[in-house]
Amino acid sequence: MIDEITKRELTDLLSAQLSVKILINHAERVHGGDINETWRIETNEGPFFLKLNDVRRFPDMFFREREGLEELRQTHIIHVPKPLCHGTAGHQAFLVMEHVEKGTAAPDFWENFAASLARLHQQTQPFFGLRTANYIGSIKQYNTPYTSWPVFFAFNRLMPLVKMAYDAHRMEKNMLEKLEALCKRLPELFPDEAPSLLHGDLWSGNFMVNAQGRACIFDPAVYYGHREMDLAMTRLFGGFDTRFYYTYHAIRPLAPGWQQRIGLCQLYPLLVHVNLFGGSYYNDVKEILNGV
Repeated sequence: MIDEITKRELTDLLSAQLSVKILINHAERVHGGDINETWRIETNEGPFFLKLNDVRRFPDMFFREREGLEELRQTHIIHVPKPLCHGTAGHQAFLVMEHVEKGTAAPDFWENFAASLARLHQQTQPFFGLRTANYIGSIKQYNTPYTSWPVFFAFNRLMPLVKMAYDAHRMEKNMLEKLEALCKRLPELFPDEAPSLLHGDLWSGNFMVNAQGRACIFDPAVYYGHREMDLAMTRLFGGFDTRFYYTYHAIRPLAPGWQQRIGLCQLYPLLVHVNLFGGSYYNDVKEILNGV
């Protein structure tokens, strides 16, 4: 249940945000991820989506998530839930956003989704990274700006997670050395591209079909990076139709050799999973390293 302190804080902030007195009539726990509690809250102004977690563990997570959602929303390219308010109540942090109703996919759902992602990737800036660090899952994601993608990928993506895994005894020293050697080779492996606005964690669990039959994306780990990162992530756990890839490639073809770089781009989310869960993900990292 949502405690009374949190409920009062929610009603006050939502009332201020929406300029109308909000009353929470009912709260129903819904399926969410491993990090946060997720709720559908029913109010006199309709339903909202609520996320809760422990502010002592993740003091700024929802603030950074709100920033990422706004970064994507301001493009007006694809449906992203509107964040309404965030704050703390006792030991709980919360984020309230638009509740997105599920719908049935339109006949051209995958083509439209791919075209939207291609347009999103056309949003650019002079450097790879973002103004601040944020999160991917519960792991801090570093976004220190660099004008070189290989340098950014090495210092902000691979090596922080390699060090984390090695220090936690989840990785052997020879694997650490292999990944360090790979980082030195990155300039020869990646083609030059302008920074693209990325969702950053685009797997099948982070999009849904909205009431209009279109894609709605959420739970981002936003930054400006190499667009092959988003596409490689879509392939990691499946769930994306082949029409999605055909359409994307027709609109914005990838540089030659992209097939050989899929595993390279997947190293980052796999290292995230190594640090969070261990297990078979470590073997997946080994397999990729043996092939590059």
